[in-house]
Order: sequence, then structure tokens, then C-alpha cells
Amino acid sequence: MTGAIVSFSSMAVAGRIVTVELDTFELMLYRSLIGVTLVVTIGGIAGRLREVSTRQLGLHLIRNVCHFTGQNLWFLAISLIPLAQVFALEFTSPLWVVALAPLLLGERLTRARIAAAALGFVGILIVARPNPAALDPGTLAALGAAIGFAGSAIFTKRLTASQSILSILFWLTVMQALFGLICAGIDGHIAWPSAAAWPALVVIGLAGLIAHFCLTNALRVAPATIVMPLDFLRLPVIAVAGMLIFDEPLEMAVFAGAAIILAANLLNLRAEVRPRRHDLR
Repeated sequence: MTGAIVSFSSMAVAGRIVTVELDTFELMLYRSLIGVTLVVTIGGIAGRLREVSTRQLGLHLIRNVCHFTGQNLWFLAISLIPLAQVFALEFTSPLWVVALAPLLLGERLTRARIAAAALGFVGILIVARPNPAALDPGTLAALGAAIGFAGSAIFTKRLTASQSILSILFWLTVMQALFGLICAGIDGHIAWPSAAAWPALVVIGLAGLIAHFCLTNALRVAPATIVMPLDFLRLPVIAVAGMLIFDEPLEMAVFAGAAIILAANLLNLRAEVRPRRHDLR
């Protein structure tokens, strides 16, 4: 989990730096091209490129539209609001999975899931502190990113039943490079990164893959009820980084709301684990 925490935090800091000169579509284009290079190179060295399959391309497409949308909104959010606030609102993604799973996966909406979603909504209100007279674009972007990531998680769950991680990562990077090229070039101009921006772009490309690899392995060796509280450590880490690097204030409301969102996620996780334990008896 240490690798995931450092990688996600590094990606946020590098993203804030890069968005000064590139829009989010251009950022996603170059990030994805770096990702394609890494996946193909590592997959080739490991002799596993044969795992890449053209089956279920439609599902890959839906999954990557969700992720591309979420990631673009995430990069937009980190350019508009404090990094700690973005991370706190990103933690609502599992709660959006709770809301969307009955519609997309046919899963049952239990009382525990409803309670978790309601508690999480309270946390959102504390973190976002919405003003009806003037909705904050950064907050809306961060919430939209969480919803996009939730959709990506749902369709990833369906893909892992028949696709390898390498195949999923290959189509993730290839499709998102194509999406980035189309969206960045729709105005007839794609900015070329300056020499100063390339190191940050490389960090973003590497960090994204490393973070998901570390998080996946953490979930493989430890229960989600342990991994999720550890993942929550991203919040104080990025809050301190934002304060030291970008002079962002440390707001207790963000920590309080994020703690409530974490509690809602744990409530949902424990409700999911309990029936499985009964099934094993």
C-alpha cells in the first residue's frame, strides 16, 4: 500500500504541474502513449503479450469511456481545488458503485448499502460545503471523477472474469490514447509538452500503472477492510504535500468529511463480508 499511496500522491502533484501548460485531453494523450509503451515493453519482456485478447472489445470500450471521463475530470479537479479535497471526494467512488451496481450488474440494494450511501452523502456535504448560489466547478469535477471511476470499477469486475490484467491494461492505454488524440485534436491543435513538462508526464504515466498494480496486489494479500483504511492515508499525505508544495491550507472539515466517507465504505464492506462468512459455515 505504501507504493500505491506514494504513486497516487505523485500523480496528483505532477498533474497539477502539467495542467499549467496542457489541457486534460492533451495530458491524457501523452499519459496513455507512455502507458502503451510501458505495457507493451514489460509485456514483451515477460513474454505475456499473447494474453492480449480482442474478445469483449465492446465491454473494454464502455469501461474505458468511464475511466477516461473520470480521469479527465480528476485532472481538471486537481487544477481547480485543493488536492486533499479532490482525494476526499474520490473516496466516494465505492459508494457510487453501491448506487450503480443494481442498475448495471443486477445486484440487490440492501439496507446496509442504503445506509452506507446515506452516510457517505453526509460526508460529501461536509467536504464539499455546497453553495446553491454558486456551484463549485472543481467540486463537481471531483464528484464526476468518482462516478466515472465507479463505472470503470464495475465493468472491470466483469472483464476480470475472462480477461487477464495485462489485456485490460493494454486496451486501457490504447483506447485512451485514441480518445485523447480525438478529444485533444478536435480544435485542430495539440500542444507539444515543453522540456520541463516531460518529467512530470513520465511520473504520471508510471505512477498510474504502479499505483493500480500495488493496490491490486494489496487486495490480493489482505482483506479490503484492512486495505481501505490504509488507502485513506493518502489524504494526510496529499494534504501535507499540497501545503508544502502549493501552499494549500489544511482544512479540518475535509478530514472530518473524509472520515465519515471512510466509515460509510467500511460499513458497506463489512456488510458484504458477513454473508460470505455465514456461507462458509
